[in-house]
Amino acid sequence: MKDTAAEARGSTDKLSKSEKDQTWIAKIYNKRVCSTFVEDSFSNGALCQCGRVRDAHSAVALGDYFSTAIVNRWDSAQHSSENPTDAFGEVQFAGASKRHSYFLRLSWDTQPSLLYTLMTTHWRLPVPNLVVSVVGGEGRTKVKTWVREVLRQGLVKAAQRAGAWILTTGLCEGVGRCVGEAVRDHATAASSDSLNKVVAVGIAPWGIVHNKEQLINPQGSFPAKYYVQNPVRDSCCLDKNYQAFLLVDDGSEGRRGGDTVFRTKLEDHISHQRTGIWGSGTIDIPVLCMLISGDTSSLERMDLSLKNSMPWLVLAGSGGLADFLTDILENVSSAPVFQSSSEGDGEPGPSVDLKEKVAERVKKHFPGESESDKLVDWALSIYQNRDLISIHHGEQESPTDFDTVLLKALVGASKQRTSVEASPYNEELKLAVAWNRVDIAKSELFNGNIHWRYDDLKESMTDVLINDKPQFVQLFIENGLNIVDYLTYGRLEQLYCSVPDSTLLYQLLQRRVVLRLGTTTTAPAATSEPKSPFNLPEENLQSGPMTDITLFEISGVLDLLLGDTCQPFYYDVFGIADINSKRKALRRAGKLLREDRSYQEKRCLYPWASLFIWAVLQNRSEMATFFWEMAGESVLTALSGCKILRELSKLESETEIKLSMKDLAQTFENLAHDIFSSCYRSDESRSFDLLIRKSPVWGGTTCLQMGMGADARLFFSHDGVQSFLSQIWWGDMQRDTEVWKLLLTFFCPFLCYTKLISFREKSNQQEEEGKSSDEDPSRDADNHYGTTVFSFSDIKHIDADGPLSSPRSPTVRGIPEPYRPPQRPFIASRWRQFWFAPVTAFLGNVLMYFLFLILYAYVLLLDFKPPPPSGPAVWEYVLYFWVFTMVCEEIRETFFSGLMTWRQTLRVYIQDVWNKFDLLAITLFIFGLISRMFLWSHELGREVLCVDFMVFTLRLIHIFAIHKQLGPKIIIVGKMVKDVFFFLFFLGVWIMAYGVANQALLYSYDPALDRVFRRVFYRPYLHIYGQIPVEEVDVKKVWDVECTTNLTLIEGGAEPCRTYFSNWLVVILLVVYLLVTNILLINLLIAMFSNTFTEVQANSEFYWKFQRYNLIVQYHSRPALAPPFIIFSHINLFIKRKIRKVPSVKVQHFVLQLNRKDANRLMTWETIQKEDFLTAQNKIQKSSDSERLKRMSVKMDSVAKHMTENRDLDQRLRALENEMENCSNALRWIVDTLAQGGTFKPPRPPPTFRDGVPSSSS
Repeated sequence: MKDTAAEARGSTDKLSKSEKDQTWIAKIYNKRVCSTFVEDSFSNGALCQCGRVRDAHSAVALGDYFSTAIVNRWDSAQHSSENPTDAFGEVQFAGASKRHSYFLRLSWDTQPSLLYTLMTTHWRLPVPNLVVSVVGGEGRTKVKTWVREVLRQGLVKAAQRAGAWILTTGLCEGVGRCVGEAVRDHATAASSDSLNKVVAVGIAPWGIVHNKEQLINPQGSFPAKYYVQNPVRDSCCLDKNYQAFLLVDDGSEGRRGGDTVFRTKLEDHISHQRTGIWGSGTIDIPVLCMLISGDTSSLERMDLSLKNSMPWLVLAGSGGLADFLTDILENVSSAPVFQSSSEGDGEPGPSVDLKEKVAERVKKHFPGESESDKLVDWALSIYQNRDLISIHHGEQESPTDFDTVLLKALVGASKQRTSVEASPYNEELKLAVAWNRVDIAKSELFNGNIHWRYDDLKESMTDVLINDKPQFVQLFIENGLNIVDYLTYGRLEQLYCSVPDSTLLYQLLQRRVVLRLGTTTTAPAATSEPKSPFNLPEENLQSGPMTDITLFEISGVLDLLLGDTCQPFYYDVFGIADINSKRKALRRAGKLLREDRSYQEKRCLYPWASLFIWAVLQNRSEMATFFWEMAGESVLTALSGCKILRELSKLESETEIKLSMKDLAQTFENLAHDIFSSCYRSDESRSFDLLIRKSPVWGGTTCLQMGMGADARLFFSHDGVQSFLSQIWWGDMQRDTEVWKLLLTFFCPFLCYTKLISFREKSNQQEEEGKSSDEDPSRDADNHYGTTVFSFSDIKHIDADGPLSSPRSPTVRGIPEPYRPPQRPFIASRWRQFWFAPVTAFLGNVLMYFLFLILYAYVLLLDFKPPPPSGPAVWEYVLYFWVFTMVCEEIRETFFSGLMTWRQTLRVYIQDVWNKFDLLAITLFIFGLISRMFLWSHELGREVLCVDFMVFTLRLIHIFAIHKQLGPKIIIVGKMVKDVFFFLFFLGVWIMAYGVANQALLYSYDPALDRVFRRVFYRPYLHIYGQIPVEEVDVKKVWDVECTTNLTLIEGGAEPCRTYFSNWLVVILLVVYLLVTNILLINLLIAMFSNTFTEVQANSEFYWKFQRYNLIVQYHSRPALAPPFIIFSHINLFIKRKIRKVPSVKVQHFVLQLNRKDANRLMTWETIQKEDFLTAQNKIQKSSDSERLKRMSVKMDSVAKHMTENRDLDQRLRALENEMENCSNALRWIVDTLAQGGTFKPPRPPPTFRDGVPSSSS
């Protein structure tokens, strides 16, 4: 073969071509053609030993180069030549509904690496976890019934479970036909969503394939029509149940065995490839040869394979060679090996006694074989490698456990190749992992009899993580794998390096790599070419394109998805947690990564959370759910997963993947809702702490902040969350306070000292705390439970004396206790409790906003003076100052209300629709203000200010969103506005169609654009509301308008006269237009509104409760004074922050920092609630009908298995009874014969036989 592996690597671009352009295959793969005629003595010189006639050859072999010896044996390597293959592509079987199969005609000496790459890369066959090569049973060999059962119930099912390839001849004969039928039956019975599909590959000699001419096409067949008329049951036709066919050509015609060498090489090549995604598995692909029946020609092939350390499984009782080898391996005892005197220093050979026993059995099983000496030599060589051979008595054992038989055969063979230091069970574990057979691992390896060490499991742990096998992850964790020791930052980077290149995560990581390296030329992984095995060195997967993925890129992706809710991840690893500028952090991290990566040996601080993020980013549902169960902070972790998935779904282009992401996000939101519901039922006070607890794991965020970022409406609709928000909204006042009492106290502030409004007294809380501390002395006196959440005025207005801890702090260790204000007098305390409550601030802002609108309207209608120096008036200056204080509040709210960067705060600010309203209103006001100051633009400024008044008035809608009845209706109106835009599109099409046609038919010439515009768009729009100028449309009516037909006057602006010729068409168009718009489109709009109302009404309360959080947060963080008096609060804040340097606690609204002990206690309580919830869910699931059916099915399978074993035992007992009866009859005959002979006299009379002798006939 002239092609090399280098040519294969250079053909990567060719492998990426479309299926219809595969002519490159003929340049890489060749066929064989016999070029020298070697006479076949049995054909009287008419045929060559290759099977073809003399005329088909270009030369005749009469002698060697010196014409001294006659060539009497044909050899493919010497007497055939290579030509480009002419049969490749896809084959379609006549009458078959299944998809097409792949096929290729190739030379017997083709490099196996080329074929394996073609099959896995271009044909896209899944990389196998096991290869079973079925040998024997060819030709017209009759396959026994129990062998068929072993193939159907055992081999094919085991292949499906393990994700295996099955290699046979692929022909409709013998064992190949039985395997094809078993694959067909399994494909029919298996579910369509089965993860592993059975891949059957046929490797057959090209020369014996029936109707192979239908496959020949030098340009490739896509597909080739393969039809066999009246096929014989045992014929050499291709079997339609195989996925691929490798038709090995040695230049012969009608000869078997030409595929033996190639098949052996292919099996050996596959056995040196790694399992898993891009070879990420821990073991090489296990290859097992299975011998069924077979003739003497398979003996040499088995000997050659065993010398390559290939394990074999012999199916005893299947006949032929299998029975011969079973007889030798089980019944021939091994004698000591001796050194022959004639061999000198040669290798030791078998004993003479062993050779004689083998020769005796050769004559017994193959009596007509002429070359018995070769068979004896091959049998002796096979006997020397008997450790690689396993015997399976399939007739006596159940075929359902055949995968266990395969596993034991491979493990038994691997023990001969593994080192002494390695654990004897490691290979068995790796095979179980490769096949994803957790049931075998539980029953055979993790049953309590084996002590597993950490070093034995860590390599397999990486394998199961990369290849998405969560059940094995759980099994390893339960049996001694410490995740804290396992997950270092280096391993975490390795997991991200294994991300498939077809995923969105891979693209996001590569963009971050390009950003860090500064240019795309230094990052080969950023190219658009797909990743393939040719680009990755086989000896080291981690040296491929993904080796540049570091924690900095991972942090960048997480910042893209979670940056608006929490601080950057993994920045503390690089020591850049205190750097706010992203450019500086990028330069600092790039410098550190170029110099040293010693951080990779450090343990990951939060391993379960890191693995959860890794699984969620890859949309691995089962794996992510397991990591969520193991991680702490269950509610926040579930909301974080929901947030990540919903952000990813916005970036994903594949519809199916996007839907799966949304479904998984909803699953995590449901989990967060259910866990919090359990916590709320258990302890209301602690559940409130759970909502505002600051998490060091998730970048200093809280459940409420993450839920808001994740758009978790269901979570916010929970009664516990709403109860907490209501408690914050009312401050220290009772939540059942009536509004009229609040309004009366607002205008008469001294009523707050009376009992008109009820307040929650802190003394009662302190007494309860004292009782609880007396009952539990071990409880800390500074415990936050039940106290911190209820003192909302303290949370809102305290000023800490000490510095606050940074939210980027990786742990809660050393966090100072929140500052507690000193006790104030009753007058000051009650005053603060009333005026600093969010509901009071909201009421003040609403009243002042109404006054603002009244002032605005007064200025526009009654006091809008000319430009300076005549104006503006005093009240207009007051309006300007009022708007200025509103602008100051927007600036404070945007840039000075949190610890995020200005880019993050600006992005969060723009995402709110009402903030966009504020921005538009302020922009229009500033533009109108500037314009009205100049004489030339005075009217323009007035017009802009008038429009701006409408925008300010519409802002009232957001204010009333807090109302329980109005809030949901506002949501419905917002949804209906979107429907109106779709309606306007259809309406605009009809208006333009009718307006242009109507204008052209009524007026033949009218150059006035303003008049044309009104008649084309405005007049048809008024027709919808019944304003139809009949006098103008119908020329029969009198139209009291002066018109002219003079073109000069018309061009001067005069009214043109109507056209009378086509007026009938104008009337018809008017009728059709009114019919469509007033009846069809209007009713369509009503139907759309009704549908929207029906859909939104059920969920409108969820939307309202979700948006209510934003309003409460806004007024919780606002100063108590409303504009324009809010300027005094701004001045006070400026003095505190800039002059006195007093840090603000109010910027961290809804944030509760706990010390380490309290944080652990809260997390433990949350974990207990999660475990109780999961236990209850498991009970419900086990009691479901589907689970009962599954358990019943397992029990029925177990009963059927026991019945089969009992049936086998009954057959054995009957056979034993027959043997005993035969022995009894023989002994009776011997006694009778001796008694009649009289040669000697017995010392005692013969025993008497009882009639109760058991027999099968009785």
